[in-house]
Amino acid sequence: MKRNKLSVGQKFLLLSISLTLITSAMTVVAEEIYHEKHRPQFHYSPHQQWMNDPNGMVYYEGEYHLFYQYNPYNNIWGPMHWGHAVSKNMLNWEELPIALFPDNHGAIFSGSAVIDWKNTSGFGTTKNPPMVAIFTYHDHLAENLKQKTYQTQGLAYSLDKGRSWTKYEGNPVLTSPDIPDFRDPKVSWYEPGKKWIMTLAVKDRISFYSSKNLKNWTHESDFGQGIGGHGGVWECPDLIKMKVKGTDEEKYVLLVSINPGGPNGGSGTQYFVGDFDGKEFVLETGFSELLASDVDTSPELIKDGIWLDYGTDNYAGVTWADVPATDERKLFIGWMNNWQYANKLPTNRWRGAMTIPRELQLVKAKQGYRVYSVPVAEIENQHELLESNENLVVKKHLDVTKALGLDTVTQRTTLSVDLQKAKVLRVIVENDKDRLIFTIDRNKKQFQLDRSASGIVDFDSMFSQIQLAPLVDDVGMFTMDFFVDESSIEIFVNNGQTVFTSLLFPESPYQRVLLETDDTVLLKSAVGYGIEPLWIK
Repeated sequence: MKRNKLSVGQKFLLLSISLTLITSAMTVVAEEIYHEKHRPQFHYSPHQQWMNDPNGMVYYEGEYHLFYQYNPYNNIWGPMHWGHAVSKNMLNWEELPIALFPDNHGAIFSGSAVIDWKNTSGFGTTKNPPMVAIFTYHDHLAENLKQKTYQTQGLAYSLDKGRSWTKYEGNPVLTSPDIPDFRDPKVSWYEPGKKWIMTLAVKDRISFYSSKNLKNWTHESDFGQGIGGHGGVWECPDLIKMKVKGTDEEKYVLLVSINPGGPNGGSGTQYFVGDFDGKEFVLETGFSELLASDVDTSPELIKDGIWLDYGTDNYAGVTWADVPATDERKLFIGWMNNWQYANKLPTNRWRGAMTIPRELQLVKAKQGYRVYSVPVAEIENQHELLESNENLVVKKHLDVTKALGLDTVTQRTTLSVDLQKAKVLRVIVENDKDRLIFTIDRNKKQFQLDRSASGIVDFDSMFSQIQLAPLVDDVGMFTMDFFVDESSIEIFVNNGQTVFTSLLFPESPYQRVLLETDDTVLLKSAVGYGIEPLWIK
């Protein structure tokens, strides 16, 4: 049978049609994914499958890199890879191909990444400095054989802005001293000593190692045995040099995630404030005394720790490396989940999301040094002022949504309330079936977050438990910043002094924000913002 040859023009036409059909199909799939039930609209989540800890967070040539623990084969935890996404503003994320795959040394567990500006590793040049990932290998075979040295540290490098990676042929670069839990390296450059510092989680403490070239590591010291919360294994540390807000004073903050043993069950992140000399981390004197005191004398000490977030769903968070010197912020993101129920969440195509990015601030409060968390300023470029109102007298009850002239809950609602003589204030976020209650209880000196009737809650018994935080400064004035997405709420009280991050799975979108109080209060201001969807498709 004779076949007619296609002209060049016809070939280009067919190719164009094919590409159009493929693009249309991809657009349909993307739209379907984007609008599936409970899919976050302004938080990062992978298109499909499982995600946990943020890894390798580094800024380079205009891009924030977010790597993360990823199982490409299932929507529950499994063989760990490093997923990868990039953003120019920490909000609009583009998902890239998997960066790191398991090899003969094991699966790729958590770690960090740096730009080796001086090319100390020799992986690149000073003109094209390598992006170097430092991560934990987890050898499941060795673990199954009951060996104790199944976690080691390895390196990989990229010379093309993180798009392709080469494993170091000398891996692993650091092996375990006969300790099973030996993981999650967070590496930073220590300029006074002209060396790299690795902050490593080792069972019930943090070990500090140093290196001149990222390949050869020397143990310097340990911190944390018997200090702070020890309800579970220590994980995902981060050592951060920070200026005290409004001053030139500098301190080091050490973040340590712990599971279990968090302030409200399961996972949580505690922090310590002190000094670091390139060898040892020394706890601030007042901080040390506070941690050693009796729990009853300090309401902040829930389960022997001082916590970054009192919600149950902010874990394993760390800060971005190599943020330009002109930007003095310490930029943070966490995994929005809890190991208590992480594998059971009522989502299907994907499981796991990140918190909104935050700026960490070190504040000298009357209780001593404290770390506050606030949403990054970039989010203000992504939201639109919908309505505002002010100086509303609330006599026991107010529908804030109606007072703003709106018919649904906005993605961001900020409230400033003068409680005056009132002792209890409840902020209720609800639809006709589901409701979430956030309470300021001045009698009990605590905040309470109750999601027991917030929607789907029966996949784990812990999910319905009330979350508590101490009310440390009761000055009668409270500002509350609520971020409500399809499956989460993040609450920042009094400029980030107290934070709750909590997953929610309502049957339908929330419709109203209500205030209930035991006495007359003054709602000094209420503002509703819409946040545009942030996926890059």
